[in-house]
Amino acid sequence: MEMLSKFLTGAMNSVTSKCMVLLVTFLILRALLLPSFPGFDGIQWSNLIYIRTPLLNFDFGIRQDKFLVVPQIVWGLNNQKIAFARACLTARMLNRTLLMPSLSASLFYKEMDLLEPISFDKIFQFEKFNSLCHGFVRLGRYSDVLNRTEVLEMEKGSGRRWTVERDLSQLKEHGKGPFDDHEVIRIVGKNPFLWHDHWPVKDYARIFECLYLTEEIAKEVDMVQSRIRAVGRKITGNTQAVEMQSSITDDGPSFQPLPYVAVHMRIEIDWMIHCKNVERRLNTNKICSGKKEIVERVRNIGGLKTPVVVYLAVADKLLNNSSILEGWEDGFVPFEKKKLGVDGIYKKYPYLIQSAIDYEVCLRADTFVGNSFSTFSSLIVLERTQKMMRMNGSNLCGENVRWPSYAYNIPGTSNGPKRWITNMSESNLQSISYGTYHISC
Repeated sequence: MEMLSKFLTGAMNSVTSKCMVLLVTFLILRALLLPSFPGFDGIQWSNLIYIRTPLLNFDFGIRQDKFLVVPQIVWGLNNQKIAFARACLTARMLNRTLLMPSLSASLFYKEMDLLEPISFDKIFQFEKFNSLCHGFVRLGRYSDVLNRTEVLEMEKGSGRRWTVERDLSQLKEHGKGPFDDHEVIRIVGKNPFLWHDHWPVKDYARIFECLYLTEEIAKEVDMVQSRIRAVGRKITGNTQAVEMQSSITDDGPSFQPLPYVAVHMRIEIDWMIHCKNVERRLNTNKICSGKKEIVERVRNIGGLKTPVVVYLAVADKLLNNSSILEGWEDGFVPFEKKKLGVDGIYKKYPYLIQSAIDYEVCLRADTFVGNSFSTFSSLIVLERTQKMMRMNGSNLCGENVRWPSYAYNIPGTSNGPKRWITNMSESNLQSISYGTYHISC
């Protein structure tokens, strides 16, 4: 002890040695004070904790050595985005890394054997997702798994007897004890979109904010948007306008590009049959809107400066129907992808990427008009609401706010469309997944 005392006394004479003594002391105290739990050995502990500045500020993240596998994600783009987010939140509840799921490039609702799988990282940026969602949820690759043979299967229940409470109890059960000892848990059964929902809107919104299109697809979006802006300059005669690539994530450029309105026009036959059935079931007439009603309500948006380009996001089956471009009257100049001359961009890609391009074009629009019972429209409004909350504070339904959105299926002021923002305080994603006529403004 005397020798140790002399050593420490001499060592304290230098700043470097003082730091070394402090570090050693900290490591000893951590070993003594932190209990040893199963699964928290040296290697896994280092995986669980990440260090930020200052040095001793530790934060808990998602485990990188425990994984969750989910079924292939199917249906439309935004059904798939919701299903993906729900899978992420399920993995978060189990404190596991979600192994990168397969999305579906093609659109088949019943013929599951015809689905064309496509990897998540072919649509969205894998590394950027993990960077932006760091500490909240995490994606992994199958190459990260050490033991692929001993996989625990967890089957999702179905039917009326499989209640929200039973589903939640199953998740909690698999997050502890012998279930949690398995390196990989594979959920089998139905599409994650159909799983019970246990998470608030704000949790989904946080995941959606981490989804960035790959650079290749983002460049295609830029080309479509540039074409819309160019048409806008031509019809307004403003050939000297400064063209800037505008994005929903911009903090606000000093020179505003010429504005455009994006309308998600749902009037195809299969949609009208579906929405009429929903109207009968809910005893309402605020879901279906024909082309004439949509045009009239867009024209009646208060404060909209004309002439203005109106980009129509429509199903491909409507591209040869010239009637959707008629009846807009002076000041509103409608274009769809074919008339705009960008249909060749879309044709290069499968359905899922085409839809992703159209989604981003609508998301970036200065004004967006959609249907509140469309998942496509609802997710766009959710993301625009987030942007408005950052830029406009609490005045989301006021006049002259940036990035306003409207629902054409619900009448608003002067027979225009109803102003629309997402209620970010809702306890689940029900109204966005399945639609609502109770919108916030």
